[in-house]
Amino acid sequence: MISAVLAVLMCGCDSFFDINLKDQATLDDTMQRSSAVRRYLAHCYSLIPRDENVRDYEGGVNLRSDESLVAKSQYETYWYKVRRGEYSAEGISGTSVNPWKRFYEGINECTTFITNVDKDQEDSPALVRQMKAEARFLRAYYYFVLFRQFGPVIVWGDQAADQTVRGETLDRATVDDMVGFIVSELDAAAADLCYEVNDTGLGLNLSADKGRATKGAALALKARVLLYAASPLYNGQNGTGIYSGLTNKDGNRIFPDYDASKWDKAARAAKDVIDLGRYELTKVTTEGSDLRNAAASYQSVWFKGWDTNREIIWGWWYRSWGDSSLGQGCDVAYAAPSGGKIALQGYSLTSPSLKLVDAYPMMENGRYPVLGYHKTGGLLDYSRPIVDPACEEIGYKVDGWVNSYQQEVDVDPSWAHPFKAHATTVGRDGRYYANFVPNGFWWPSSTTAEGGPLRFTCYNNAECSSPYSETDACNRVGYVWRRLYKANNPLKDLTAHYQSIRYVYPAFRLAEVYLTYAEACNEMTARDASEALKYVNLVRDRVGLPALETAYPDIDFMAADSPSTVAGVTRTGREWLRWMILQEKMCEFAMEGQRHYDATRWMIAKEEYNAGNWTLHVTSDNYEDSYERVDTDYIGGRSVFADRDYLFPIAYTQLAEMTNFTQNYGW
Repeated sequence: MISAVLAVLMCGCDSFFDINLKDQATLDDTMQRSSAVRRYLAHCYSLIPRDENVRDYEGGVNLRSDESLVAKSQYETYWYKVRRGEYSAEGISGTSVNPWKRFYEGINECTTFITNVDKDQEDSPALVRQMKAEARFLRAYYYFVLFRQFGPVIVWGDQAADQTVRGETLDRATVDDMVGFIVSELDAAAADLCYEVNDTGLGLNLSADKGRATKGAALALKARVLLYAASPLYNGQNGTGIYSGLTNKDGNRIFPDYDASKWDKAARAAKDVIDLGRYELTKVTTEGSDLRNAAASYQSVWFKGWDTNREIIWGWWYRSWGDSSLGQGCDVAYAAPSGGKIALQGYSLTSPSLKLVDAYPMMENGRYPVLGYHKTGGLLDYSRPIVDPACEEIGYKVDGWVNSYQQEVDVDPSWAHPFKAHATTVGRDGRYYANFVPNGFWWPSSTTAEGGPLRFTCYNNAECSSPYSETDACNRVGYVWRRLYKANNPLKDLTAHYQSIRYVYPAFRLAEVYLTYAEACNEMTARDASEALKYVNLVRDRVGLPALETAYPDIDFMAADSPSTVAGVTRTGREWLRWMILQEKMCEFAMEGQRHYDATRWMIAKEEYNAGNWTLHVTSDNYEDSYERVDTDYIGGRSVFADRDYLFPIAYTQLAEMTNFTQNYGW
């Protein structure tokens, strides 16, 4: 909810300043005026990554992960090719996968602001300090965005990029040097940033300036940066040695050996955010049942107004982008069923993967029904899940059905009558129903494009609400991702219904900090399993799930190196807790851009991403057969991931200018 000027510029104004930034005299004169300073700061904000766009730009990383499938369309973004492994250092130039130029521009703009804002003669010294700290935070954030994608890059420090430098003299920083710089910048920013944008007498307005950086935002980013730095990709590479041989032109090793104490730093940074005492998980207790309360609590992260939402630490309004003016309505349209019966403008492009659908715990016992998958032909086979017998005992059946199932979340029994539901869709936690509409379930609205309520049915039958088509848009997975869809919102009119959908994108929220702290406590030198369990259980408790110790009395979480076996899967106490924290994060942050970076920083993506295109049998001609899992119905090419893919290549356009720059492994 950035101020009016910020909001306009965040939507893509390039001519933010009618001055020549290379003319120091003009810059000196202009930066004396408050209005110009604020416009310049607004421009610095306007370059934040478009993580909220789940199909393109930085947000397309969801498609790269194992949490989603995006149906093939004539409008393929470059992320489709990345998923299939059809990309190269030469081909990414000029695509959304190569944000190098954009974020170095952002870094330089922030540096120019930091260097010149003290010339401001119309604002108070306190406000000038605040604005300088905001720009310092943004600069650190842009460095992090480059780091998470490419690994360590060029760090210019507290100076603008030298436009006269010879390209052959440039090479990348080491991991430790880059992380050290980002953290030092965030510490400096946090020292001057306010706790709340309206609590320091700076003349800012809570409703208009809510999206500006705060102390909590800087500390939350610091915690995320240090978590990444402690993780295997950047910290010893799990002994694989993939990056250990990379040295820069000065002979320095770019990636360090393992240092367990980095987990201690990540834990302390996350606890610093928690100890601010200013944030809390959203929770609803008035919906009439535990399941509905759980779903509503989770939904309120997005749907609850930012002024009263204490979970979001920092975020931004969903912006429009070049190919659409729909804002978040565009992502609703991408996900909504096609065929015109349920939702006009539905494209069925963005869908959850069966793996994401399988990830959610059972509400009754809090256990994860699927512990992994057997392999077929060297690839994970989603039709052969490893199922926890304790979940089968309470009704989870890979091939079973539940007659007269009454859907609860976001529907009214007066029109959402009982139906025959597949057993895998029954009894899951509230986040499952807040995120998905499975094949056969009622669409959560009494009003659809056809008029009255309809069940979302997805197979090769013209009577279906969203029938299969070989050529036209259709749901090719069997589940709708509905997280951004608020129940009973009609989707009939492009302008009135889709364009009106606007939420705050929660770039940093407390649930992430809790899980960061839990993960770091599990891994740090003096492992603290009790603290780890406490904070992962807080995230689970918000959606009504029992504590992990209660759900899994057969696992000794406290014994770091003692093995326990569930359904033939054997892990130590530390390994089980690590797996469950990542599983919780996959469920909690579905389509929020976290899964891919979790899978790469832990270096599990090669194992987890290489799978066939498993979907429900949507080409079947009847409902029951449509729940068979097949790898032949999806079109668009399967996910391919190799060692080279843990970091993206530096584009040839950059390497042509920096001839001694060290390329990432495998490129």
